[in-house]
Amino acid sequence: MGMSPRRGESKGDYEGLTENARRLRIPISFRYKNWIANITPDFGSSNADGSATLYEANLNYAGFHNTVITAGYFQPRVTEEDSESSNEFEMMERPAITDIVRNIAAGDARMSVGALHYGKRWWIAGYLTGQSYGKRAAGYDSQTGGTFRVAGRPYVSKDIDVHVGVSAISAFKVAQATASDDRSATFAEQPEVDLTTTKLLSATVGNVGSIWSAGPELGFRWKRLVLKGEYYNIGVTRGNNSSGSAAEQGTVNFTGYYGAANYTIFGKPRSYNIKEGAFAAPGVDHAFDPAHGYWGALEVSARYSVTDLNSNLNSANAIRGGQQTVWSAGLNWYPNRHFRFMLDFNHFIVSDDNKASSGSTSLYDIMGRHGNSVAGRIQAAF
Repeated sequence: MGMSPRRGESKGDYEGLTENARRLRIPISFRYKNWIANITPDFGSSNADGSATLYEANLNYAGFHNTVITAGYFQPRVTEEDSESSNEFEMMERPAITDIVRNIAAGDARMSVGALHYGKRWWIAGYLTGQSYGKRAAGYDSQTGGTFRVAGRPYVSKDIDVHVGVSAISAFKVAQATASDDRSATFAEQPEVDLTTTKLLSATVGNVGSIWSAGPELGFRWKRLVLKGEYYNIGVTRGNNSSGSAAEQGTVNFTGYYGAANYTIFGKPRSYNIKEGAFAAPGVDHAFDPAHGYWGALEVSARYSVTDLNSNLNSANAIRGGQQTVWSAGLNWYPNRHFRFMLDFNHFIVSDDNKASSGSTSLYDIMGRHGNSVAGRIQAAF
C-alpha cells in the first residue's frame, strides 16, 4: 500500500508490504429432512488476522417451496452486493457504502429471525435482527433492527438479464455501552482493501434514536458483460438524551453509491443466481489443462465508488466524517470451480473538511489523503 501523510498527520497502519488472512471459514452443516443446522467459525474475519470468531450458527427450515426460514446467528442479505457470496465477488471487498449500510443492522453473525423466498424472476426477504455475535461481551446492551430486500428480473433472455431491486435496513434501537448514558453509532470503513486497521473515513454520531438506510439496485447483463450499481441514503434520527447539546439534536444524513463493470474474457460468463437475487461468478466448463487447450475462466472488473460521511457542514451540528472516492480495477482467474486467483488495484481519495475541529480524535486524515493499493488473493472454496 502506498500512502504519504501530510504535515501534522500520523501515517497510520499503511505498510508498504503486508498480508492478511480473510474469510478462513470452515462450514459445518447438519441436515435432517427439511431441517438444516449450520455452524461456521471464521479465522479471518477482520483486517488484522490472528483472532477467531463466528460467521454463523443457525437453524433453517426449507420445507416450503423455494423458501428458507432462518433463526440464529446469520448474515441477513441486504443490498445486491451483500447478497452475492464472497466466493463470487468481482473485487476482493465490497464497496464501502454497502459495508456501512449492511452493518447498521445486518452483517456477519447477526442474531436474526426471518425468511427468504425466490422464483425465476423475483426474490424477497425480511428479517428481524438483534446484536452481532460478541458485541454483548464487549459491554453493550442489545440492539433491535430489521432488514428488507426485494429484487426482480423484468426482462430475461439467453443473452440478457435486467435486475431491479430495493433494499432497506434499520436499527430501531442501537446498542449502548453499559458504562455510558448515551447511545452513539460509528460509521467507518477502510479504502476497500482489508490490509489496514486505519480508517480514514469515519464519523461518530451521538444521541442516536434510530438509524435507517434505503436505496435502489440496478443491474444489466449482456452476454459476457455485466453492469451494476447501487445508491444508498443513511438517516440518523436523534434521541432524547437530556445531557445532549443542541448540536446533537439534528437529523444526520449520509450518502454513497457505486457503479461496476465486469467482462468475462474466456470461460463461461457470469450468470444470474435466482437463489441470491444477484449475479454469480463465471463458470469453468473445463478445468485448467493447457495440454488440451483448457485455461479455466478469466474476467476483468472495474468499479467507481463514493461514500460521503459529511452532514450538515454549514450548521452547528456538523458531522465531518470525510468523503471517500475509490477507483478500482481487478483481474480474476479461475483454473477450476474451486480455486480463484485475484489481483486488485485501488486508487483512493479521502477528502476531509477540517475533521480535527469537529470533535474527532483521528489524526490520520486532517487535511485529506490519497493513496494506492495493489493486492493479490488466492482463494479456495468447496
